[in-house]
Amino acid sequence: MKIKRIRKLKRKKKFNPNVSRKRLRNKLRKLPNISCSQIKEAWTCTKSTRVNLKEMGLAYDSNETVKIPNTKRERLEEARRIVKEDESLSDHDAEDVAPIKNHVMEKLEAEAKEPRERFFKLPKGQAQFLTYLIKRYGEDYKAMSKDKKNHYQLTWKQIRAKIKMFKGIPEQYNEYIQNDSVKLIS
Repeated sequence: MKIKRIRKLKRKKKFNPNVSRKRLRNKLRKLPNISCSQIKEAWTCTKSTRVNLKEMGLAYDSNETVKIPNTKRERLEEARRIVKEDESLSDHDAEDVAPIKNHVMEKLEAEAKEPRERFFKLPKGQAQFLTYLIKRYGEDYKAMSKDKKNHYQLTWKQIRAKIKMFKGIPEQYNEYIQNDSVKLIS
């Protein structure tokens, strides 16, 4: 009878002479790089990240705050409530501590609701192609799709969508309208 020997697993060395322990320690102690000015002002260095965010009314882990509904867990809790006939459990669950630094959350919400500037522009060649189609065919998108300059073989619905997008960019569309009106005058 042969006895099988278990091979020892080769583990990585604990000590690495190429790594400076002092630099690693300092890197861990260093504060996180916070780009948001509101959070940066309210940050307390002595507290952990989780505690800081909780005080500001922000979530550290979105999976903990917004839980995916679990029917099994919900049924178990409902059965426990029926058995105990005590609604004090639901009161404790609903009770939440109000954040101390509530102004941070309010500032972030207000900033998120502000209208943003659109920097989207169509490429110059595409804008020229669309202006050519509008000048030549007006609103006849089916004729535009059969044009010889339609190299990408866009369907009439695709062309209609691109023209709608083009009209939604005031910088480029107004330029087209001005150039078109100048040519009509002269």
